[in-house]
Amino acid sequence: MQKPSQTPVNPCFSSGPCAKRPDWSLGALENADLGRSHRAGPLKAKLLNLIEQHRKLLNIPEDYNIGIVPASDTGAVEMAMWSMLGQRPVDVFAWESFSSGWMTDVTKQLSLENVQSYKADYGDLPDMNKYDGKHDCVFVWNGTTSGVCVPNGDWIPANREGITICDATSAVFAYDMPWDKLDVTTWSWQKVLGGEAAHGMLILSPRAVERLESYTPAWPLPKIFRMTKGGKLIDGIFKGETINTPSMLAVEDCLDALNWVEKIGGLKATIRRSEENLDVLENWVAKSDWASFLAKSPASRSRTSICLEITDPWFVENVPADEQANFIKANMVKPLDTEGAAYDIAAYRDAPAGLRIWGGATVEASDLQCLTEWLDWAYSNAKANAQKSKAA
Repeated sequence: MQKPSQTPVNPCFSSGPCAKRPDWSLGALENADLGRSHRAGPLKAKLLNLIEQHRKLLNIPEDYNIGIVPASDTGAVEMAMWSMLGQRPVDVFAWESFSSGWMTDVTKQLSLENVQSYKADYGDLPDMNKYDGKHDCVFVWNGTTSGVCVPNGDWIPANREGITICDATSAVFAYDMPWDKLDVTTWSWQKVLGGEAAHGMLILSPRAVERLESYTPAWPLPKIFRMTKGGKLIDGIFKGETINTPSMLAVEDCLDALNWVEKIGGLKATIRRSEENLDVLENWVAKSDWASFLAKSPASRSRTSICLEITDPWFVENVPADEQANFIKANMVKPLDTEGAAYDIAAYRDAPAGLRIWGGATVEASDLQCLTEWLDWAYSNAKANAQKSKAA
C-alpha cells in the first residue's frame, strides 16, 4: 500500500499522559508561580481556583468536597479504599488491568474477607446489576486498558446504604458523570484534560465524608492517606491546602486546560469532541477488513481509550498468539512512530495484543481521520513483509 502523503498534525495518541490541548505551547505556563511556597496566599488561591473551576465545569454539587491529592489517580483511589473500606461488605467489579488491580488491593492488600468479586474478560463488562446497595462498591467508569466502560449509573441504587468508589480517570470530561450515584470519584489531569502527571483529584460526597468521620479502619494509615483529624474531615485539603507539595508548573498547565474547556463550550463541548473522535474510528472499523473493536458491545465501547484488535484471518492463523503483541509493536507501532504518524499506540502490556488509541477531547478528529490511513498502511506492509518472509 502506498504511504499516505500527510501525517497527523499532532501524532500524540497515547492514553496517558495524553495529548495537550490544540495549539498548546510552553507560553501557556509563563504565569506559573515558581520558587514560592504553595502555602503562600496567592498560590493557595490558585489551587482553590483550580478546585472551583472543576466544580463549575463538571457540575459537581456544592456539598461535595473536591481535593487535589498526590500520586495521580492511583493515589486518590488508594486514599479512599484504605481510609473507608472495611465497615461493610464490598462488591468489586473488574474487567481490565486497573480495575483488577483494585480488586487485588481489596482482597490481598487490605485482606478484607467479606468481598464479592465480579470479573469479566477484556472486551466484556461484568453484570453491574449484581451490585448490592447494602455493600460498598469499587469500580472503574472507563476501563482504560480494555476500551470498555459502564454505559450509565442506573445500576447503582439511589437509596444505597454503602458507598461507591469510582475510578473515573479516563472518563471525567468525556462523560456526564452522575454525581448522585458516586460517593468517591477520582481522576488525574493527564487524561482528558491533557495535563501533566502526578496529581490526582478526589471528590467526596456528603455520604463519603460521613464514612470518614464515623469509621476508623483497623490498619494504620500513612500520613499521605489521612483525611481526618480527631474524627473530623481535614477540610483544608479541599480548599487548596494539599497534603504534599504540588507542582505549581503542573497547576498552571491544568488551569490552562480548564480555561480551554470553558472557552470551547464547557463539558458539553469536550463530550462532543470525544464522541466525534469515536465516530471517526467507528466509521473506519466498519469498513476495515482487518481491525475490530476489543469492546464486544457498542453500548459499553469507550470514547476515550479506544482499543482495537486484529481480526484478519491471516493474522490469527499465521501469527502465534504469544507472538502477536511483539509482531504489532515491531511491524506497526514502531514504523508509525518512526514516520511521525502515531506515538505510543500499542495495547497496554497486560491487555490482548492490539492497538490503543486515545480519543479524548484534546485530540482532533481530523488527526484521527489521517491516522486511519496510516493504520491501513502499517498493517498492509506488516502483512506483506511477513508473507514474503515466509515464502522465502
